[in-house]
Amino acid sequence: MNFPFYIARRYLFAKKSHNVINIISAISVAGIMLASFALICTLSVFNGFHELVESLFKDFDPELKVVPAHGKFFSTDDERINRTLALPFIDISSFTIEEQALIGYKSKQQIVMIKGVEDSYHELVGIENVLKGDGIYMLEDEICNYGIMGLGLMRKMDCGMKPVAPLKLYVPKKEGQVSIANPASSFNQADVYSPGVVFMVEQEKYDDNYVLISLALARKLTGRDNEASALELKIRQGTSLKKAKRELSAVLGNDFLIQDRIEQQQDVFKVVKLEKFISYLFLSFILLIACFNIIGSLIMLMVEKQQDAGLLRSMGAEQRTIESIFVTNGVLISLIGAVSGLVLGVVAILLQQKFGFIKLGSEGSFIVDAYPVAIYIKDIILVLITVLAVSFISVRPIGPIARRFIKKSERD
Repeated sequence: MNFPFYIARRYLFAKKSHNVINIISAISVAGIMLASFALICTLSVFNGFHELVESLFKDFDPELKVVPAHGKFFSTDDERINRTLALPFIDISSFTIEEQALIGYKSKQQIVMIKGVEDSYHELVGIENVLKGDGIYMLEDEICNYGIMGLGLMRKMDCGMKPVAPLKLYVPKKEGQVSIANPASSFNQADVYSPGVVFMVEQEKYDDNYVLISLALARKLTGRDNEASALELKIRQGTSLKKAKRELSAVLGNDFLIQDRIEQQQDVFKVVKLEKFISYLFLSFILLIACFNIIGSLIMLMVEKQQDAGLLRSMGAEQRTIESIFVTNGVLISLIGAVSGLVLGVVAILLQQKFGFIKLGSEGSFIVDAYPVAIYIKDIILVLITVLAVSFISVRPIGPIARRFIKKSERD
């Protein structure tokens, strides 16, 4: 066994002649334990919110989305796109067109984003999981075209889930100038009916602005007959998302971007990551302050063990070895506090996942009633490394202090 570690362990658990040393050591352990507990719990809350937001988008956003690297549209006849659709790990695919449009109902008008999708779209994502109303998911039939609005947009238009009149969509024509005499002639127009349902993704970006229509109608309105703004994909179960992105990139080249759900909502997830990082920095600073309490207990320990240090020195122990004993003692205090805090934190997180003790507010005011939490192994390792690194930094001054005590013990 390493000699400094063996002596440091004995000093840590042995009874001291002055109880105040044990008390200060216990306070140091408690401070580090609480800081570690707070750190792992805070990181788990941000993980929980990250997973919650991701779960909200999964019913509207595909697993993978292929978009042009430059421009807004691409040709669906591109040979690379055809090779992509033939890849064995592609389960379901849908070309989509997104474009701004004007929607009108009676006297109300609103700028919206129309999203034209193929018939397979409801199998590609979980859109049917977020539908509200007594109708069915339907975008077209032999009689007419249908449009499914977001719940927020329906309220803005004040049309209800089953409007008595059709909703009118207007999209500017690709070519030509706006006619002053007859402005309506500068727009492609179409009437859509509600199938008796609306979607509610719990995200204002979609609920207040989007209308789902068929891809055929979107192409008619935009004049993009053999084009699309995106190719949305669902990969076969068991296929690695990273591997799928790699193979798609190899086929499509640099002219296309392959986005997963996080990259599709990069702005939202970037904010969550930034908040998590800032919280980590603040709590690490608090941890650093807690670790400085160790110095007080180590100085008192050196005063008590000054005679032992002189004895070890006379027996041939090097000065650096004796210094290492006290530094190791400080690291052991930090490690005990860190492990205790992590164990308590993991238990608290698991209890919160199971029972949801800590609520967000009054029931029904939020998407979820209790704080969402999720624990990752990488966060546990990060907290442990952080505590050890911070504790090592904080006990570094112990070396020079110990050196003075050793010299004093030699003189005595």
